[in-house]
Amino acid sequence: MTYVRWTFRITLLLIVAAFLHYTLPQRDIVRIVNTYEERQDFGGFGDLFWKNTRGATADAPATRDVLFIQTVKANGKVMVYRNQDTGLGWPPYLKFDTANLQTEASDAVSNIDNPKWVALRHYGWRNTWLFGGIFPNALSMKPVSGPDAQLVPWFNIVFLTVLAVIWITLWRLWRNFRARRIDPVLEDIDEAGDAARGRVSGFFDRLRGRR
Repeated sequence: MTYVRWTFRITLLLIVAAFLHYTLPQRDIVRIVNTYEERQDFGGFGDLFWKNTRGATADAPATRDVLFIQTVKANGKVMVYRNQDTGLGWPPYLKFDTANLQTEASDAVSNIDNPKWVALRHYGWRNTWLFGGIFPNALSMKPVSGPDAQLVPWFNIVFLTVLAVIWITLWRLWRNFRARRIDPVLEDIDEAGDAARGRVSGFFDRLRGRR
């Protein structure tokens, strides 16, 4: 039972960590090399990682144009972002300025000889093989002095601190509730079980004594 309990806890912790890592904003310092628009087909499980795919199914796939931003990091690695509104959906970033962001990205295109570095804020993951390819969603961008610019993730720090405080508070409330209400009941059940087992054992002892 102990192994099952810890397996459940670790699995739950990994799911929560993955959810937060996907949802919370991250910032990459990149050089934009191109922006483009591409037709995408939707109607599968991978639609969970895209926006504006409502109504698409495997039997009736939907086709939409999606904006993309191609970038290169200081270490030479490439990263491609999609640029889609989040609207009123999840995650709750209330992004409605896709066209404006695409214009800013197009205006910031630069080459390796005369680079313009920007901090691109986004959420999500980049994967080239899962569900036909998924891309992080760009949220905003701002120019930075260079690829070594230091950025402090204040939003994530504050959010995770508040989340930890809420979790600790709920955990303590649960422990107090369990100590006051649940543990006494379990102790009474154990005592009743011990008493019943004692009576049954005494009954069989008396039967053996009569033989």
